[in-house]
Order: sequence, then structure tokens, then C-alpha cells
Amino acid sequence: MSVRLRDLPLDERPAALGLSAEQASILRAGLSPEQANHMIENVIGVFGLPLGVAQHFIVNGKPIPAVPMAIEEASVVAACSYAARLAAASGGFRAGSSEPIMIGQVQLLGVPDLVQAQAQIGAATEALLCWLNEENPTTRSRHARAVGIETRVLESQPPMFVVHVLYDCGDAMGANLVNTACEALAPELERLSGGRANLRILSNLSDRRLAWASCTIRTELLAAREDNTIPPAEIARRIVEASRFAEVDPYRAATHNKGIMNGVDAVVIATGNDWRAVEAAAHAYAARNGRYTALATWREDAEGNLVGYIELPLAVGIVGGATRVHPTAQIALRLLGVRTARELAEVIACVGLAQNFAAIRALAMEGIQRGHMALHARQVAIAAGATGEAVERIAAQLVAERNIRLERARALLNGEA
Repeated sequence: MSVRLRDLPLDERPAALGLSAEQASILRAGLSPEQANHMIENVIGVFGLPLGVAQHFIVNGKPIPAVPMAIEEASVVAACSYAARLAAASGGFRAGSSEPIMIGQVQLLGVPDLVQAQAQIGAATEALLCWLNEENPTTRSRHARAVGIETRVLESQPPMFVVHVLYDCGDAMGANLVNTACEALAPELERLSGGRANLRILSNLSDRRLAWASCTIRTELLAAREDNTIPPAEIARRIVEASRFAEVDPYRAATHNKGIMNGVDAVVIATGNDWRAVEAAAHAYAARNGRYTALATWREDAEGNLVGYIELPLAVGIVGGATRVHPTAQIALRLLGVRTARELAEVIACVGLAQNFAAIRALAMEGIQRGHMALHARQVAIAAGATGEAVERIAAQLVAERNIRLERARALLNGEA
């Protein structure tokens, strides 16, 4: 796209992205109360978030003109766009993903012989999978298949026996089908094990459903600001040092990963996916080795350029759930142009890596507050009652004075010096 969206008037931006007048109207109206009333209980209205688009993303050689992001935090969309533009100079992002395997768990208690139970269920696995995929009408699906059954014995008092039901969920997130399968299998698992089934539910630690991404950012591009006095090589070194800090310290890792999820969650929400499940999986995965650590890392290559890598679980879908009924989510998926859930997960991983780079670059150079405060000033101006062109004028004055306070914004709005 030759023109930047921020340079266009608000009402011209949807058309610049190839959206029809009807789709532009949906973006302005969003979810109607009537539609919302069929989605959850006791509806009294709808709650909106700003929907922006990040630009300049190239994923596996494919340009993505607009990555929709639903988020209220200032600077995230701009930061992702900036990082994507730098990565594009080296060909963009390279991304991949595993098969969309989800895990359902059946907890069995009071199993009299754990070894025999494992043997019994192991011997019956093929028959159980056939029953789920071909014979049982509640679990038979054209788009997803049960692909494995595993058993675990957990050290507890008394010991706990757990069966994992593995599902290839295709282009769906898969929660409903996996939960149904666990419920359907429970009676037969009770018979085979001699135990009593308690919980029968999907696990949100979707560590069989991973997405990963990497990119290279040329060192000379790091000093983009005209007033920057830090040599690019020094900026690169600081970014690597910041990455290593997050890798070894959980206090820093929590903030490091929160920045990643700023980007990840925004796309997950925009596409109608379950951001709470994605958050739970990501943070559990970050602690999978017994210590909470960074989801993304940065190193210098032989030429001194920065190379970033991210890997995290991403259970997202493009069919079913809110993606099917939320009109804005449908437009978001159209903008992305993804054809499969795996492609969506790969784009989201790239956004997470981009946001991570932008955040730690800002920290390594001028501190996080510079960009944050410039955008926060607009929010303060609006909170003071500014509208139209007065928003930018008052925000600019607040930044110039380094006094981004509501009282000062009100005084400027009232014409006080």
C-alpha cells in the first residue's frame, strides 16, 4: 500500500483497504445489541474497543496489507507497523506452525490397578478413535478428527490417572468438539480402568499446537530517529541484553511477555478468538521447564544484525464460535486474507515478535515513556473535553510542556495560558 492509513481521513480508510461501503458501515456500528443478545446471557448492551490495522507485514513472502488489532492501549498498532517495516527490509517474517492438535483430559480416580488400566486403554485405542471419528454422531466431524489417546499417572495421594484425547481440530479452535469427546468417552474409560471419571474437559495448555516466527532486522535501520545519538550497534547490543534479562529473570519476563501479548491479544480479539485461552496457554508455556522465561529472544548474527525468534501455543480458528457470528470478526479475517487457522496463528506469532522488538527497542533507546506519553496525551485531551482538531493541538502542547495532566489539558481547552 503506497499511502499510509494515518494520512487518510477516517471515513476513507476502509475503502483504501478494499472494503465495501456495507463493510465500512459494519465497522462503524460493530456488534448490534440484538446480535449480542444471542451470544451471552443478560445482555444490556455492547462494549467496544478501537479497531486499528498494523501495516507493512510480510509473512513467508506474502504481503499482508492490513493486520486488524482490537486494543485500547496507545502505541501498540504503530509500534507493530514500525517493526514490520524494519523486518520487511530483510524480506519480512518467516513463520511456521504445528498441526492444530488440541488435548482433552479425562480425570479418573480410584483406579485399582494403574498399570493394568494403561494397558487396557492402550489396547483399545484404535477402537476408541474409530468410534469417535466414525460411529458416534456427536463426535463425528468432517473438519476434525481424534488422532490419539494417551495416559498419564500423576503423583498425588492417592495417585491420579489421566487420559488425554488428542484432536486435530482443523480450522476450528476446537473446544466444543474436544469437550464433547471427553464426555462421550468417559463411560468407556471408566469401564476399561475401573475408576471413576471426574473432570472431562479441554486443556488450554495447547502445547501440541504451536506457532513460531523469526525475522532479521538490519542494524543500520535501528537509529531511525533524527535526534538519536546512540550508535546502531550499541542499540543492537542493548536489545540483546534486554532479551537475556527476560530469559533469566521472571520479573522481567512477565513484562517482556506482556508486551508480546499486547500484539497477540489484539489480533486474537479482532478475529473473534478466545484471547483468555491464548493468554493462559502462553504463560503456562513460558513456565514449561519449571521457571518462567521469555517467549521471544533476540541475538546478533555474524553480520551484527538482530535476529528475533518467538514460539508459543496459539489455539485459534477461522470457523465456529464468535468468528462465525461476529460481523466485525468476519471482516477482520477478510482483511488478513488467511485461508487456514494455521496461517492465522503464524501471522499472530509475527505480530507478537514485532511488538516485542518495538517495546524493547524503545526501552533500550529512550525509555518506554516517550512514545507512550505522546499518544497518552491525546487520551488526556479527550478526557478533558477536547474534540476535533483541538485534540491534536492540546496533546501537542501537553507533550511540549512535558505536563500531560488532565488539569493542564482543561486549562488549555479553556484558553488559559
